[in-house]
Amino acid sequence: MEPITTFTSTMAPLPINDIDTDQIIPARFLKVTDKNGLGMNAFADWRYHEDGTPKTDFVLNNPAYLGAGVLIAGHNFGCGSSREHAPWALQGAGLKAVISTYFADIFRNNSLKNGLLPIVVDDATHQQLISLAQEDPTAQITINLEAQTVTLPDGRSVDFPIDGFSKVCLLQGVDQLGYLLGLDETVRQYEAQNTIELDTSIFMTGA
Repeated sequence: MEPITTFTSTMAPLPINDIDTDQIIPARFLKVTDKNGLGMNAFADWRYHEDGTPKTDFVLNNPAYLGAGVLIAGHNFGCGSSREHAPWALQGAGLKAVISTYFADIFRNNSLKNGLLPIVVDDATHQQLISLAQEDPTAQITINLEAQTVTLPDGRSVDFPIDGFSKVCLLQGVDQLGYLLGLDETVRQYEAQNTIELDTSIFMTGA
């Protein structure tokens, strides 16, 4: 995973509530175990006609939002069944973060484990971001994971919550296994030290 620290990006507005994971990435695309190419199928049923041609009225097909790294989504984003393919598809579509007023727990956890940042903001800020993105596709926000802030174009900063372990993993660009493997030398040193103390204790007791 790529580390997430501070980045500035334009926004793509998708203010629809209760977008479930089958809408994010339809079940017919779940046969793959590779992330490559999934971005083309993100929101496939909303994004393409039956013949595969793009729907011009869908936000990710709008040239004005090309390159947006942040999706401003509606309430209860990512509800429905569990699938890691959902954050994979969103990342494949170029997104680094999704902002909403609420995320389904399983989707939020899958996103954090795979390097996609789910950001919860209050209703007023959420509405302001949607309006900004709709009125001016070039408007940019800055996300600072270390400080846990979203800075709007007017300079106002809004805090967002994230658990400490997920934050460390995202800042380092590692998943849970990668984080544990990074502690390998520390574990070796601990085991070596405790083995020496144990052997000494046995020796002294035997004497």
